[in-house]
Amino acid sequence: MALFGMTAKEWREKNPNKKGNIRDYASINELICLANLENTNSIFINEGMKQPDRLYKLNQIAISQMKILTKDNERRLLK
Repeated sequence: MALFGMTAKEWREKNPNKKGNIRDYASINELICLANLENTNSIFINEGMKQPDRLYKLNQIAISQMKILTKDNERRLLK
């Protein structure tokens, strides 16, 4: 929800002709961000953070990470 803006169930309902799940259609950047969010969420759960607060924080993190991951895709390595 924090990354894609919908639950897996909602995605399946909106995409009945697609096989698999939302992750199967995610970009590499989205998958990287998702893995980071899953780890961060487990930390928040262990800290006792309430679900609405976790969702808000995770969404903010997702926005920030996706901006970083998609910024300057044409960046070149220094030679």
